[in-house]
This record gives sequence, C-alpha cells and structure tokens, in this order.
Amino acid sequence: MSEVQDFIKETVTGNPVVLFMKGTAQFPQCGFSGRAIQILKASGVTKLVTVNVLEDEEVRQGVKDYSNWPTIPQLYVGGEFIGGSDILAEMHESGELVTVLKESGALGGE
Repeated sequence: MSEVQDFIKETVTGNPVVLFMKGTAQFPQCGFSGRAIQILKASGVTKLVTVNVLEDEEVRQGVKDYSNWPTIPQLYVGGEFIGGSDILAEMHESGELVTVLKESGALGGE
C-alpha cells in the first residue's frame, strides 16, 4: 500500500484543494460527493483537483487509512485533511470554509 500512500500524499500536498470523491466533479456518483462539489463551487474554489475513488479500490481504502476517516468524500486543503460533506456544510454555513480556502490560495481573484 505504500505506493498508494505516496500517491495520496503527493496529491494532497501538491495541490491547494483536493477532493477524494465518488465520481467526478462533472458527474458525482453519490449524494455526499455531489453536495461537497456544490459547496466548493458555491465557495468560489477555482483550483480543485478531484480523485474518483471508484476507479481504484486501493486508493478508496488508502485515503481512508491516510486520514483515519471512514467515509468518502474527503476534502484536503493546503495538504491538511478538512473532513467530509457534513463538516464541509457546517464550515460553509459558518463562513469558516471560505477563510480556510483563502489561506490556501484556492479562490479565484484572491
């Protein structure tokens, strides 16, 4: 699994915002992943990288091990694990998500 862990680490540390999700940003394959994409778009994210965990079972399990978080989707900002769609929704409602995203440089025009 170390190759998978290396891939995950390189992906989350090499991009401002990464969402491990089921499906793609254009075609989410579960409601929670779709909700996460909607929240990120509503927050103004322009530099989003998505990883479809349905394409690789090792990545699907590996990201759960990497974050010690049992569910997908998983959001990483600035290399740090943020949480799943419920945490995203709470952070979005409180305004905390935009603050974290601004700090990462992931918002257009910031």
